[in-house]
Amino acid sequence: MAKSSSRKTSSAKLATKASKVLQSKSSSKVARSLAGSVLAQAKSK
Repeated sequence: MAKSSSRKTSSAKLATKASKVLQSKSSSKVARSLAGSVLAQAKSK
């Protein structure tokens, strides 16, 4: 059986969505917090 790799980084697509959540003035505190976590885990270029 192949060992599955556990990646700790967020995809670029998810990071883009998280960025939009942070830019939105109507986003809740929870949504902003989660979006911040996604961006913190995103792979930097």
